[in-house]
Amino acid sequence: MTKLHYDIVGSFLRPEKLKKARVAFTKGEVDQAQLTAVEDQAIKELVEKELAVGLKVVTDGEFRRSYWHLDTFWGFAGIKHTIPEHGYFFHGEETRADSAQVRGKIRFTSDHPDLVAFKFLNDLVKDRPEITARQSIPAPAQFYAELVRGEENVAKLREIYPTEEELFLDIIQAYRELIFALYEAGCRDLKLDDCTWGMLSDQDFWTAMAGEGFDHEALKQTYLNLNNGVLEDLPSDLRVSTHVCRGNYHSTWAAQGGYGPVADALLAKEAVQAFYLEFDDDRSGDFGPLKETAPGKEVVLGLVTSKRPQLEDENVLKQRIKEASAYVPLEKLALSTQCGFASTEEGNILTEAEQWEKIKLVVKVANEVW
Repeated sequence: MTKLHYDIVGSFLRPEKLKKARVAFTKGEVDQAQLTAVEDQAIKELVEKELAVGLKVVTDGEFRRSYWHLDTFWGFAGIKHTIPEHGYFFHGEETRADSAQVRGKIRFTSDHPDLVAFKFLNDLVKDRPEITARQSIPAPAQFYAELVRGEENVAKLREIYPTEEELFLDIIQAYRELIFALYEAGCRDLKLDDCTWGMLSDQDFWTAMAGEGFDHEALKQTYLNLNNGVLEDLPSDLRVSTHVCRGNYHSTWAAQGGYGPVADALLAKEAVQAFYLEFDDDRSGDFGPLKETAPGKEVVLGLVTSKRPQLEDENVLKQRIKEASAYVPLEKLALSTQCGFASTEEGNILTEAEQWEKIKLVVKVANEVW
């Protein structure tokens, strides 16, 4: 198969009929089976649109999720859905207030929603060997960050897990069982979405989150150990990547700053094959940290923003790709949007038509550069 140099992060704007069905489900006007039927049809239509623009790696748009991360956490045994006092604080906006809290030992079960979702997606393309179904899940580090978000979460956590060692062992075990179940179901492309590194790059953000005096280096090592603990000894034909950004909610962001403070851990040592990195504006920093990228690893440059409808200048994109190739060989680079279009069901502030124009731009520029 010819190596592709264009890609997507994976979430798509929810179509109106799906939004209406989810509202009706919340109000008790339709049942789960009726909502699932709407989701199924919307995903079928989405995959056809993905194929029509030339994508060879497809997703289900995260159409069955409310959040890019919390739904996965809620799917593990031992985790409950809670409504804290506040949501996440983004630039100029606060999200809905939802969280994941420990209520018992964390375990994977065979009815996990991500496994169910992948099986449906894979069935749509399994007879087309040139097409790959990708499953995205939040990184283990992101799970840990959620479980210690706020005093109430921490208090509940300590009731069940007196030591972090016990917690980490169960997180790693639950994730590995999920990954191997996905693999057995046919998954050969797995992406770990992970905002923790992007947040850790922003000193002000983490001071607000963790207070003065938190140990930046210790937290980097914790994140790295959790993620790499899950990635150890996976099947050789499973491509594993990670996407790192600084928050994506309703076209807003949560953190800012380049990858420099975390590159020596993330880019040099995390045991993935590819890094999907946000570089769509000055808030993301320059390409300098890419020099830390371990030899042979791929870097997918998120140069095309998913937050705004305006199309980027093709010549500027090509110039920026050339600049990045000073740090990572051109053959190991690719182009994508900087994030998904709907990390939560609210979606970013652009239309579906504008969304597809963004992806067409990514494909066009990549085909011209490579």
